[in-house]
Amino acid sequence: MSTVVLAYSGGLDTSVAIRWIKEKYDLDVIAVTIDVGNERDLESIAARAKKIGAVKALVIDGRDDFVRYFVWPALQAGALYEGQYPLATALARPLIARLLVEVARQEGAVAVAHGCTGKGNDQVRFDVSINTLAPDLKIIAPVREWSMTRDNEIAYAKEHNIPITVTNASPYSIDQNLWGRSIECGVLEDPWAEPPADVFAWTLDPDTMEAKAPTYVEITFEHGIPVALNGEELDGVTIIERLNKEAGNYGIGRIDHIENRLVGIKSREIYEAPAAVVLHAAHKALETLTLSREQTRFKELVANEYARLIYNGQWYSALHQDLAAYVQSSQRFVSGTVRVKLSRGNCAIVGRKSDHSLYDHALATYDSGDQFDHNAALGFIKLWGLPLSTQAQSQFLPSVGLEGNLLESGSSKVQES
Repeated sequence: MSTVVLAYSGGLDTSVAIRWIKEKYDLDVIAVTIDVGNERDLESIAARAKKIGAVKALVIDGRDDFVRYFVWPALQAGALYEGQYPLATALARPLIARLLVEVARQEGAVAVAHGCTGKGNDQVRFDVSINTLAPDLKIIAPVREWSMTRDNEIAYAKEHNIPITVTNASPYSIDQNLWGRSIECGVLEDPWAEPPADVFAWTLDPDTMEAKAPTYVEITFEHGIPVALNGEELDGVTIIERLNKEAGNYGIGRIDHIENRLVGIKSREIYEAPAAVVLHAAHKALETLTLSREQTRFKELVANEYARLIYNGQWYSALHQDLAAYVQSSQRFVSGTVRVKLSRGNCAIVGRKSDHSLYDHALATYDSGDQFDHNAALGFIKLWGLPLSTQAQSQFLPSVGLEGNLLESGSSKVQES
């Protein structure tokens, strides 16, 4: 019998999908669970898949590849979607898609399947990635195809004795990996409602936290990639795990975001990303020390485009290759150490140093030893303002007053409307 490879998370949607695909398409299901730092008993999840009806259940450790080939490049780029979301879920999707295709090839499957809804972004990320990597494989998306509500799914699971952990009393939809935790559904769908305490798992509540002294962490980067904490060289997975725990214990990393989804709707998303928040802040601080003003200005444009590209499921695109080449070039001298102060609900950059620093104390100081040529400033100011003064003398452009009204040229009187 023909087979389909299913990205199996162990949650409600994909658990129901195992039985549903067999009924609908008459395909044997191979469940594939990818470990990207999910912090769950993956062997038990695989056993559950087989109990439900999967002919095979595979667990693949993708943590190192996830950090090395997806998380670190996004960190180097400074990619934060809409300035807030560190893209944890979005970054995992192209890796999972690639591994699904690899398993499908190995197993001779005719299709791949995922548990994405028709409203979300993940369906786009999976479909576009899979179609790019293996256009001959059929894509099955049960949640997008069936007409069941979430309550219907729970009832279906009970009817067919499918073991699930979601109940009507706790309807959150949660996705997590090393880089962050995403929570939606339930009361969170009301953007006015404050997230209840049970939404959070990685971060302590700063408002109820007992008084504790701040702590400091020193993060060392090489070419924009974190390589050590407090002088101890560590692999990427360990660095992220340690910062998630340490920063999370100070309530750092909570994000409440009204997000513009790719499919055209707004969504209220709650994220927990302690390590991502700290590392993005530290990386940006090191860039301010090692990149020129023009590099920094242009890289902000690239960062926004890079984040949009990841969010929109275009990882396997020529545009990504082009942007990645620029990002790698920009990180040639982004090496050094950043000192971060962790306190209740806040991380603050309090120190940074680099052998490639563009900061020159002799030029910056106002004390003795100042080597800045103050007289040179006069000529600079004259040349810098020359286009403005030339245009003002030739065209008598009106200016804008303090209250936003146009001022008549050559007059202190406000133009009457």
